[in-house]
Amino acid sequence: MNAYIAKNKHYFFIRWVLLSAIVLFAGCAGVPEIKPIANYSPMVSYALSLQGVPYRYGKSSPEEGFDCSGFVQHVYGRQGIALPRTTQKIAQSAALTQVPKNDLHPGDLLFFNTNGKPFSHVGIYVSNHNFIHAPSQRTGRVLVSSLKNRYWENRFSCARRP
Repeated sequence: MNAYIAKNKHYFFIRWVLLSAIVLFAGCAGVPEIKPIANYSPMVSYALSLQGVPYRYGKSSPEEGFDCSGFVQHVYGRQGIALPRTTQKIAQSAALTQVPKNDLHPGDLLFFNTNGKPFSHVGIYVSNHNFIHAPSQRTGRVLVSSLKNRYWENRFSCARRP
């Protein structure tokens, strides 16, 4: 076997390089991260800095992870804005004003019907049809999604502004 490897080491080296490249670039696939930039409000920049934090049902901290309402509550809480803990209660808060979908501003809250209830998921609008949220255990982390994605477009309920 060693003689075979020695005779074909160039072949094995090329296979190793190609496999390494595939593994490296496979990690780059998927939804691109939106990095915090100076044009965003401090709240949206902070929310974007939490990309990749694990999804954890019932949690609301970067150390433990987030579910969708825990993420929103945490981000707004860092800005001194207290929100209720559940998506349903956030959506029903008198402190929020309904906003038309065509007038979204960074920081607006977006509500979705993901399980037969109009307020079963919430995220924070970033800009350019993108929002950041803690979508699900399946997705596994805080990430940016597009409102133009058919899944989110079909489940959009409303937007509210604190």
